[in-house]
Amino acid sequence: MTLKVYLSGEIHTDWREQIVDGAKGLDVAFTGPVTDHAASDDCGVAILGAEPNKFWHDHKGAQVNAIRTRKGIADADVVVVRFGDQYKQWNAAFDAGYAAALGKSLIILHGPDHAHALKEVDAAALAVAEEPSQVVAVLRYVLTGVLPG
Repeated sequence: MTLKVYLSGEIHTDWREQIVDGAKGLDVAFTGPVTDHAASDDCGVAILGAEPNKFWHDHKGAQVNAIRTRKGIADADVVVVRFGDQYKQWNAAFDAGYAAALGKSLIILHGPDHAHALKEVDAAALAVAEEPSQVVAVLRYVLTGVLPG
């Protein structure tokens, strides 16, 4: 069985690559958002036309990106949402809530410093991991029944 996994959340570290590399050999297909920050920010105006007001510039981009995000989450078996140390990641919180509302198996990934702030998000998850390797171990177990080590 191919497991479809959507990788959502922060784009400033290599956590996605760690999970994809760690899952080599498993029957997993990964998808996710556009991680080119400039392309993601500017997609709306690049496709639909310029906006002189920054609010509407960002709004257009968010809406175009939401088409990709909603499709990716809807098609996924498992959604992994990473909350990193930089910035306020409201989009990651939305993705987690959307995935939970759709009944998707949700894995939340964040460091221990975010445990209190994300307690409600964590409560919606089936697993909360601190390291990408733990996400890989969950995927491996789900697909093979094999424990780490």
